[in-house]
Amino acid sequence: MAGTSDPTAGAGSPGGKPSEPGWVPDSKFRKDMGPWANFALGFTYLSPVVSTYTLFGTALAAGGPPMIWAFLLAGAGQFLVALVFGEVVAQYPIAGGVYPWARRLWGPRWAWMTGWVYMWALLVTITSVAYGAGPYIAILLGFAPTVHTTVGCTVVLIVVAALINYAGTRALSWAAVIGFTGELVGALVVGIYLLVTHREHGIGVIFDSFGAEGDGSYLPAFLGAAIIGFYQYYGFEACGDTAEEVEHPGRVIPRAMRRTIYVGGAAATFTCLTLLLSVTDYRAVISGKDTDPVVRVLYDAMGEVGARLVMGVVLISFLSCTVSLQAAAGRLIYSYARDRMIFGHKLLERFSPARAVPTYALLVAAVVPALIAFGSLVSENALTKIVSFAILGIYASFQMVVLAALRARLKGWEPAGEFTLGRFGLVVNAAALAYGIFAIINICWPRNPEQPWFDNYVVLLCGGVVLITGLLYMVTTRHHGRGEAPSGDAIPCDGTSV
Repeated sequence: MAGTSDPTAGAGSPGGKPSEPGWVPDSKFRKDMGPWANFALGFTYLSPVVSTYTLFGTALAAGGPPMIWAFLLAGAGQFLVALVFGEVVAQYPIAGGVYPWARRLWGPRWAWMTGWVYMWALLVTITSVAYGAGPYIAILLGFAPTVHTTVGCTVVLIVVAALINYAGTRALSWAAVIGFTGELVGALVVGIYLLVTHREHGIGVIFDSFGAEGDGSYLPAFLGAAIIGFYQYYGFEACGDTAEEVEHPGRVIPRAMRRTIYVGGAAATFTCLTLLLSVTDYRAVISGKDTDPVVRVLYDAMGEVGARLVMGVVLISFLSCTVSLQAAAGRLIYSYARDRMIFGHKLLERFSPARAVPTYALLVAAVVPALIAFGSLVSENALTKIVSFAILGIYASFQMVVLAALRARLKGWEPAGEFTLGRFGLVVNAAALAYGIFAIINICWPRNPEQPWFDNYVVLLCGGVVLITGLLYMVTTRHHGRGEAPSGDAIPCDGTSV
């Protein structure tokens, strides 16, 4: 069976027989999400304000002002990934994103592991975003941002996001559009205000490390600071996670993915630049004396009232990002359950006809991140570790799809959706894989030899636990072979599925 033989495979018309090329399941979702809302969903998940405000101090301390170039590095690499994803979702517009894409490109086992890694990465990312909002909630409401109050605020934000998701696709669309508008306007207004009233440096500082590298080469310092760029450029895949809720997904979603990258990337770079030029003392941040330069800049430039107003806008960004993440996670879990690929699938595939949302799948996307937040109480510097693991999991699952696409392409797959890269497909696919491997190595690289080994390798260890647990689960339960959904049908009939 050749998935490329039917040019309408990406048209998004559900139904038919599982054996037919381009088959997508009979969808219970409503097509209530327009093109603008689909783009806004990806944008709020990518969230330039969330990533920048969460990791600005960490990245500046690690690499000095030149850390801003990490946005260019990661943006270029992830744009290649978005192009590959656009080809896949145009042909297979199925809810759940990377899991069904990997299933059609390679086979059920590879898809199961891809979905498993992506699921845990999403659940941890929900925690990381909500956790990053904790200090801003504390400042806005006027109490001390301790570890315990941060965890409490994290859980509250997760619950509020879940309630919005339970309201249905229209509510999700409105939340995405409101979040996009608030985030973009807030980033521009605050950025322009800082440039006009509180600019402390010239643009040339982005070439000056201010001694962040110490006595060694600057490259390791920059690669350590690049976490801010890696954290920034994912979220575009959420446009495809809701593929069954969008009219004409083969045209709309690839365009929304690309737009998310360059609009979100430009907004994030601008936000970072305005903060950089407004920091009074870089060396205080690099030395650790100033541990929260974002808050200091806002208070110095706007006073207490102005800073709290900005915190309110920032919290809209954090909330909308959490909502988008939960929507993506819920649809992934539902897609898994619909194909009978996971324990408890009969419960997790339950759907609310009134609101057109997967009820119990969304519940998992709220409860598990809340439990992870409570678990962070046992760790110092929990935010950096949570963020690092989240990035690793997302990048790993992305590259599993990119590798599957490259393998399928080499075995004869010719993308047949409404968006294709044509003769540039193989080169773009290979370059996207090379970037992803580089990013994964950089994320896992141990950089603090003075710390205990288990603390220094915590990201890699957590990734290994998720991978090994997933393999054991797959081998012992064999859920990957229970569903009737097609798999490996992107490759012509002489290919084999794994």
